[in-house]
Amino acid sequence: MEKKRWDCSALPKGWKMEEVTRKSGLSAGKSDVYYFSPSGKKFRSKPQLARYLGNQMDLSSFDFRTGKMLMSKLNKNRQRLRYDNNSQNKGKPDLNTSLPVRQTASIFKQPVTKVTNHPSNKVKTDPQKAVDQPRQLFWEKKLSGLNAYDVAEELVKTMELPKGLQGVGPGCTDKTLLSAIASALHTSAAPITGQLSAAVEKNPGVWLNTSQPLCKAFIVTDEDIRKQEELVYSVRKRLEEALMADMLAHVEEAGSDGETPKEEGSAGEETEAV
Repeated sequence: MEKKRWDCSALPKGWKMEEVTRKSGLSAGKSDVYYFSPSGKKFRSKPQLARYLGNQMDLSSFDFRTGKMLMSKLNKNRQRLRYDNNSQNKGKPDLNTSLPVRQTASIFKQPVTKVTNHPSNKVKTDPQKAVDQPRQLFWEKKLSGLNAYDVAEELVKTMELPKGLQGVGPGCTDKTLLSAIASALHTSAAPITGQLSAAVEKNPGVWLNTSQPLCKAFIVTDEDIRKQEELVYSVRKRLEEALMADMLAHVEEAGSDGETPKEEGSAGEETEAV
C-alpha cells in the first residue's frame, strides 16, 4: 500500500488528509481516504467526521474524496439559507403599534398624525350582519310536538289561530305556526308581518325570511282588534269573578273559625255556674 498524507485546507487547522492506494488484489489501483484530527483520531467516513465536528463547521458542501468544498453546493446552500431568512422575516407580523417619528431635521420629536376618518375612506360594513347571527331554515319545526300541561298533568287546550294566519313551508301545522309566532313575539323586537315575498310559496328554501315566522303575510284589521279586546275583557271578567268568589270563601271560613271559640267559652261559664 502507498500512503500519502497532507494538510487539509478545507478543515480547521491541524487536520490531516491521508490517501491510501491499494497495489494488490482485485481492488488494486483504488484508493481509500482517511482524515486525522489534531489529536490523531482517525475518521473513515463523512458522517463520522460530521458527528465529531458538530456545529463547529458545516460539511454539507464538503467533498470527502477530494477534501475540498464544492462551490456549486456552497452557493446553493447560501441561496437556500438566504431564502429561508427572508421567508421568516416576511412571515413575522409587525406588532409595533407606536406611531412613526418624522425623519426630518428637528431638535424635537414630531410624531406622525394618524388620520382615520378621512372623507375619501369608504369602508363598506353592515352592522346588522355583525350583530344578527344566522339562523337555520325551518328551525321552527323543532317546536313541533311540544305540549303544555297544567298542575294536574292534564293537557292544556291550545289556542285557535285566526283564519288569516296560514302556514308556509313543508310540514307546517297550526301548532308549529302558533309556537313560531309566540317565539317571534318574545325573542324579536321587530314587528311580525309574516313572509312578505310571494315567491316563498314556490321555493321557501330560497326566499324564506328567517327573521319572520312561517306564515303568509297578514294584515291586522280593526275587526280583529275589536274581537281581541272583547276576548280580553271576558277573560278579565271571569278572573275577577273567580277572585271575588275565592275572597268570599276565605271570609266565610274565617267567620266559622271565629264562632267556635265563643261556643266553647259559653259552655265553660255554664259549667262553673253549676
